[in-house]
Amino acid sequence: MNIDLRGKTAVVTGSTVGIGLAIAKSLAQAGAAVVVNGRKPEAVEQAVQAVRQHAQGASVQGVAADLGTAEGCRQLAAQAPHCDILINNLGIYGTTPFLEIGDDEWQRYWDVNIMSGVRMSRAYMPQMLERNWGRVVFIASESALNIPGDMVHYGTTKTAMLGLARGLAKTARGTGVTVNSVLPGPTLSEGAAHMLMATAAPGQTLEEAGVAFVQQHRPSSIIGRAAQLEEVANMVAYVASPLSSATTGAALRVEGGIVDSL
Repeated sequence: MNIDLRGKTAVVTGSTVGIGLAIAKSLAQAGAAVVVNGRKPEAVEQAVQAVRQHAQGASVQGVAADLGTAEGCRQLAAQAPHCDILINNLGIYGTTPFLEIGDDEWQRYWDVNIMSGVRMSRAYMPQMLERNWGRVVFIASESALNIPGDMVHYGTTKTAMLGLARGLAKTARGTGVTVNSVLPGPTLSEGAAHMLMATAAPGQTLEEAGVAFVQQHRPSSIIGRAAQLEEVANMVAYVASPLSSATTGAALRVEGGIVDSL
């Protein structure tokens, strides 16, 4: 199976670290011209260089813009006007008891996790529909189906993301544009690594700490470990490619079997 994205331009939101950066590297390796995004110019430039180093000769553009605001979304669309593949990866998360979450925090999660995807899809889908080809991928989470008690605000936005993606797939009905969600579970990103190693037993490796976390907090996992960044990026690269043309409106799980449903 040859994933060939030459001639395609991919915009990956929130892609300076973690899953977003891994996705940008994977798409660039497959031949796509990639637009990397983050809030801080320094972080964006570092990510651009990391993608170029990973995929020699790749066309990589960086756009610093805060997509948690309407103005930031307009800025990204203006600086990167062409898009064949939109990866709505931007998201924030954190553990906070429900009764301690005020309206402002709920609104912040909604603006970043949901409205960024709404706005960027609204900006780029018309041109995809005009060309009769395009890919929109939302990076959701197993928390969309398995709402964590200590992250109700986060899980709720991810559930909404699944509904948004399904509805947009119907908007593109009968065309060459597909819209899907990808649902990672615990993944060894930089943020997760910091959390895991802060509570790791003496001498534990990151992978071992990931196994311990999954066994304690996600005991229904079938693989029994946290995923590697590349494992999530590989799924996204397939969904972003011409090979996935019959897959749309789907919620594709890369969470190791945590969600106990068929």
